[in-house]
Amino acid sequence: MQTDLIQEARRQAEICNACRYCEGYCSVFPALHRERAFSDGDITQLANLCHNCRGCYYACQYTAPHEFDLNLPRALAEVRQASWKDHAWPRGFAHLFDRSGVLMAGGLVLGFALIFALAQALRPDSGAGFYAYMSHGLMVTIFTPAFLLPLLAIAVSLRGYWRTVGGGPVRPGDIWGALRSAGRMKNLDGGHGDGCNFEDEDRFSQARRHFHQAVLYGFLLSFASTASGTVLHYAFGIEAPYGFFSLPKLLGVPGGLLLSVGCAGLAWLKLKADPELGAPAAWGGEMAFVLLLFAVAVSGLALYAATGTSAVAWLLPLHLGAVLTFFLLTPYSKMAHGFYRMAALTRDAAQNRAA
Repeated sequence: MQTDLIQEARRQAEICNACRYCEGYCSVFPALHRERAFSDGDITQLANLCHNCRGCYYACQYTAPHEFDLNLPRALAEVRQASWKDHAWPRGFAHLFDRSGVLMAGGLVLGFALIFALAQALRPDSGAGFYAYMSHGLMVTIFTPAFLLPLLAIAVSLRGYWRTVGGGPVRPGDIWGALRSAGRMKNLDGGHGDGCNFEDEDRFSQARRHFHQAVLYGFLLSFASTASGTVLHYAFGIEAPYGFFSLPKLLGVPGGLLLSVGCAGLAWLKLKADPELGAPAAWGGEMAFVLLLFAVAVSGLALYAATGTSAVAWLLPLHLGAVLTFFLLTPYSKMAHGFYRMAALTRDAAQNRAA
């Protein structure tokens, strides 16, 4: 990790530790106040606990033009981004998405969509629903490694992160505490329940928390929809297409709607917020990730709405291209933050238990 980023974050953390005005804010501050000196691992852990709600910045008396020039949200955001890149595996891909995220995501989606469109020439003579355009076997052959290999890359990355922050054995209660915190998005309520200040300076708002929850639960419902379809196919021999009142659709349609609304909301808030309070160099990559996830959700809903029409022939390749791009970029895009955030929350729960 870049030493200057760590050093600057350490300088600001030491000033915050002496001031303690923000003691009642998010989980960063109780964790920060447990320490008297900060190792590189401590700073990395604090950075990944930070949700960039920015309340501490707007409450701080030591921001510019004060000589201390504190901007803790930015300092931690830059360390956080650097930690993901340092632990990414294979490391050679780590910085590609940040440099030209929108271009890369768009190019991959269109490229993969073209390949899937050409692959329709290999479709079986018989098949219903999507399988009339592309065989089930071909989809499984492509998407199984595209799903499992990024998970392996994330697992290797998290192992490195856990070592850096000095993580030890974990108890089930620590994981449960982290899951509850993530599910409630409690660190986006500003520590006082009024919300955070992400998009409008000293105005408190729950918007970012709610949009994050929509994305989280929409993603989980969509994943559960795919998983339930897999179980129906292999365990019960019930093949797609599925009716609206089937489990895959009852999970997938609300999941897609939540994802669409959540991603659109987060993109809107990101456009309103001050980029100087995050990691400016990563702004494009973060926006590209939100737009990519939005494209996955919207194309999936459009594909379902177009069932039985000729539009499926071009909507299916676009949707599959977006999904494949999303899977392959997971270890190197903002999607990685969910895994690191869970690791940081788990580590924090373990430290709170031991304190």
